[in-house]
Amino acid sequence: MIQAVIVDVDDTLCLTEAVCFDLENEVLTAMGRDPMSRAVHLATWGEPLLDAMLKRSPGLDLDRFAMTYRQVLRRYVVDGRLDEIAPENLHALDQIVLDGRTVMLLTSRTEAEVEHMLVPDHVLAQRVSAVYHADNTRFRKPDPRAFDELLAATGLDPEQCVYVGDSPGDAQAAGGAGLHFIACLQSGVRMREDFDVRHVSAFIHTFSELVDMVRRLDAARLPPSSRTAEYEPSP
Repeated sequence: MIQAVIVDVDDTLCLTEAVCFDLENEVLTAMGRDPMSRAVHLATWGEPLLDAMLKRSPGLDLDRFAMTYRQVLRRYVVDGRLDEIAPENLHALDQIVLDGRTVMLLTSRTEAEVEHMLVPDHVLAQRVSAVYHADNTRFRKPDPRAFDELLAATGLDPEQCVYVGDSPGDAQAAGGAGLHFIACLQSGVRMREDFDVRHVSAFIHTFSELVDMVRRLDAARLPPSSRTAEYEPSP
């Protein structure tokens, strides 16, 4: 049985690429640097933030960027501009829990970038059992070892887990670790053709379709990536 559904944050649980583009450019402007183009942001989307920023703004002072970024990030969160989770996505998480599965997050963000999602009164607090991020894992996606701490802590076998994400790097990490992987195409940033289907168990077009797809994969009892399914509504 699939016992754990592991969820990526950016452009999976919540749609963030366009907002992060604005946020990061606001930080660059505050530092007196030229803003990046949207094309550059899209080309590096999914990489750890500080790694990506060296490509988005060559020569950037990363320490100063990180300090300014945290200040702007807090304002975006308070203003409700970043990491707002749609009600239908929360409902999907609730259904997954009702199905008897554990929900966890695994993201390349640092703890500082997710700390606002870890507070006891956050909407995820009663839905998500654990959050794995850049500061409590040794490896980053697309390295399959990004799941090492999660698998060790839970004692689950990889085939008992599903990871849902939006990027080819997510697929590579999950597939390499032996997990089922569901590609969520809701953001429109990536298409089915961007993924190596050897690492993909299924495609969904909206996050809310996740519940039904996990049930289908579980019922099929197929090993990860033995076939690639496309979401179709149940009859």
